Amino acid sequence: MENSGEQFLHQRDPKLHTTPPIEKTRKRAEARGETTSQRPAEKIGAYLGRLNRILDPQPLEQHPDFDRKQRNLEMLKKSLYDDVIIKPENLPQSYFANQTRLAREQGYGDIEISAAMREQAQEVIIADQRSTLDNWIEYFTSPDSNSYPIWAKYWVFTGMLQLSTFDKEKHAFGKRDKNTVAPFPDLNREALSYVIDAIVKKVNKKNIPAQADNPELQTLLQGANFGKLYVWAIEKVTPAQESELTKTDGEWVKYNQGSDHRLLVESLQGHGTGWCTVGEETAKNQLQNGDFYVYYSYDQNGQPTIPRIAIRMQGQSIGEVRGIAAQQNLDPYIVQSDILDKKLKEFGQEGVAYQKKSADMKQLTEIDHKTKRGEDLSIGDLRFLYEFGSKIQGFGYQKDPRINEIIQNRNIKADISRITGFSEDEISLTLNEALKGGIKYHYGYLYLDSLTSVEGLELPESIGGDLSLGNLTSAKGLKLPESIGGGLGLGRLT
Repeated sequence: MENSGEQFLHQRDPKLHTTPPIEKTRKRAEARGETTSQRPAEKIGAYLGRLNRILDPQPLEQHPDFDRKQRNLEMLKKSLYDDVIIKPENLPQSYFANQTRLAREQGYGDIEISAAMREQAQEVIIADQRSTLDNWIEYFTSPDSNSYPIWAKYWVFTGMLQLSTFDKEKHAFGKRDKNTVAPFPDLNREALSYVIDAIVKKVNKKNIPAQADNPELQTLLQGANFGKLYVWAIEKVTPAQESELTKTDGEWVKYNQGSDHRLLVESLQGHGTGWCTVGEETAKNQLQNGDFYVYYSYDQNGQPTIPRIAIRMQGQSIGEVRGIAAQQNLDPYIVQSDILDKKLKEFGQEGVAYQKKSADMKQLTEIDHKTKRGEDLSIGDLRFLYEFGSKIQGFGYQKDPRINEIIQNRNIKADISRITGFSEDEISLTLNEALKGGIKYHYGYLYLDSLTSVEGLELPESIGGDLSLGNLTSAKGLKLPESIGGGLGLGRLT
C-alpha cells in the first residue's frame, strides 16, 4: 500500500500533518516552486523525506571533505536538547527531598542540600539525559539501522521521548514530562528489532508468526503504543545464564551472503543477545550485504546453541564485531579466551584492525580483576583506565560499562595526580571546581551552555572530555584550554 507508513502515523496522530515542522517543510517546497499536497499522508511523507536527506546528506561538490552529516547531527542534537532535556529551573524540589530521605535512611543523618550540591546534581542529571538521548539519535542515524523505514524510526523515537523510568513490578514505563529527572530509556537493540519488525509487518499487512498464538501481542499491535510494545519485547528477551557463559567451547557457523536469513534469525531469537539481527528485515538486509559469522558455545546437551560472538561482513570488509555483554561488548569469559583472536587472523589485514579492540578488552579485564582482588594499579594501568593517550576501544556500541564501574570506586583526583604530576588542588571534577581558577586538568566534560559571555571566565588548562559553550555569541576574550579530550561546541558564535 502506497504511503502505508505515513498513513499509520496519521492514524496515530490525526493532527500530525498540521504541526509546525511539517508545515514548514511544505512552505519551503512551495517557495522553491515545487508542487505540494494537502493530503495528510503525503505531507508527512514529504517531511520524513526531508528529514532523511538532512540525516544522510549528499557531499558538497566544492567541499568534499566537509562532513555535512556530522554537522547536521550536531544541529539536530542541539535542537533536541533544547526541547526535551530538563531545564535546571524545572528540577523538582521533591528530587532533593528524596535525596535527603535516602541519606537519612542510609545512616548519614540529616543533610542539607547546598547550592553546590544542587548544581552538581543538575550537571549529572542533564548529562545522563543527554547521553541516553544520544544513544537513540546515533543509532537511528547509523548504518546499523538502515533496514528500518524512516516512518518506523519516527514512530519509535517520538514514542520513546514520552517514556520515563521502567517499573518492573508494573511492567510499564512511566510518563515523561518537563520535570522528569530520569534518563531516557535504555536502548535494547534486540527488543527494538522485535518491535519494529512486528509493526512494519502489521502496517504492510504481512503475516506475523509470533502473533498467531499470542493474544497479548495482538492487542498491543492493535493499540500500536510504542512504550507498551517495547516493554513486551524487553521481557521477551532472555539473557543467557551466568553458568552457561563460563563454558566457552563451541563452534563458528558461517551464514553466506544471500542465504536464507530465517536460519540466522531462528538461531538468535530468545537468547537475549541484544543484537538487532533477531529482526527478520534487519537480518535479511545484513545478509544481502555480506557473510555473517556467529560463534555458539555448547549448551548443557553439548549442542552449539548459545550465541556469544557475531562478525558481520560488509562485502569483503568486517562491518562489526559484537558480543552479548552490556552494550554488545564481549562477555568477560570470551575476552579471556583466544576464540576471537584466532578467528580474526583468518581475515588477514581486516582482522588486524580489530586487534587493538581485543587487546584493550583483555587489559581492561585484567584491571577489573586486579580491582576485585584489592591490588594496586600501576601508573600504566591508570593511564589506560583514564584514557590518557588513547581511547579504550571495545566491540560494543558504547563504552564498556566496567570502565565507569571501576573509576567510580576510586579516588579520581589521587589517580590523576599520579598520572599528571599535578597536585589534587589543581585537578577539578565538578563545574564549580573547574571555574574557580588555577585548574590545570578537569576530569570529564564541561557543559557551559548557560553562559552567554566570557567575562570573568577562566577555563582549565586541559579538559579530559567535551567542552560546550553553545550559547556564546562572541569569542572576544575567550581563552580555550590547551587541550580538549572530546568535542568543542561553539554553536552560536558569529
